[in-house]
Amino acid sequence: MYIEKRKIGKKIKCYLSHSFREGVKVHKIRKFLGIDLSDTKLKERREKAENLILEEINQHKIIKDSLYIELPEEEIELIRKLEIKEKLKVFHLSESQWKLFSELFTYNTNAIEGGEIESKEVKEILEKNKWPKKSKEDIAETYGVNEAIKFTRETKEHLSLELIKQLHRIVFKNSKNFAGEFRKIGEEVVVRNGIGNVVHLGAPQSIVISLLNELIEWYNKNKNRYPALILASVVHNQFENIHPFRDGNGRVGRLLLNNILLKHKLSPVNINFKNRTKYYRSLQEYEKAHNIKPTIDLILKEYRILRKRFG
Repeated sequence: MYIEKRKIGKKIKCYLSHSFREGVKVHKIRKFLGIDLSDTKLKERREKAENLILEEINQHKIIKDSLYIELPEEEIELIRKLEIKEKLKVFHLSESQWKLFSELFTYNTNAIEGGEIESKEVKEILEKNKWPKKSKEDIAETYGVNEAIKFTRETKEHLSLELIKQLHRIVFKNSKNFAGEFRKIGEEVVVRNGIGNVVHLGAPQSIVISLLNELIEWYNKNKNRYPALILASVVHNQFENIHPFRDGNGRVGRLLLNNILLKHKLSPVNINFKNRTKYYRSLQEYEKAHNIKPTIDLILKEYRILRKRFG
């Protein structure tokens, strides 16, 4: 690590910089220390910045390691057989079924994140433009999710930075002033449970883009190797680990999950609000133990429920 000084007019800005290599890639982290610092202040702030940089490198490694766990070939083959056994290869949705799915998904994905609009109210909003006496933000996000589902049906793109931003922009364009924008400097994510314990740390803001690019690279490398259930599960779970937006990551992640399934000619899936505890556990299993099986099991369960609903 080294001190970097930049002269801006008559002032000198100080940074602590560090570069580290992973294979052929070089990552650089820079922390702003202050302006026109005395030697004492510079030393004091350097020590704090060194700890922050080491934490970022460790968090980068934790998130990256989840992505590069090699699955045994027998496990890959088992999941491939499951796709066939469960008859997942496009049970084609008619337009009326797509309409029902969109209403189900919109209600459940918003409810998981604390949305207060009821299932029947979602139907009235989308079919009749009839607004309940609820938060305007919740109503805007009802329209937004519905529009984003339509977008995933129409786009040919599998996964990219622009696709991720576009999905966020569509869902939150009328409810959040940062719609379509990744976290900015100083915007970090700490998710706590009801008693205040930390249950998830998003990636440090400084490495969000780098980690998303690694996820995109992983997907492009493996999209013809792994079954769709594995691809969709990893993309969704890794995206949630990174947490690139200030808010709205859960909804965008579940849209990405369906976008990957659709691009591989599987039907979309609805994660039911009633199964949110199992959903959260599956995310924890991936983050802590690099285990995607709980996510795949949940997707298969939701597929069976959806098939019954469609009759």
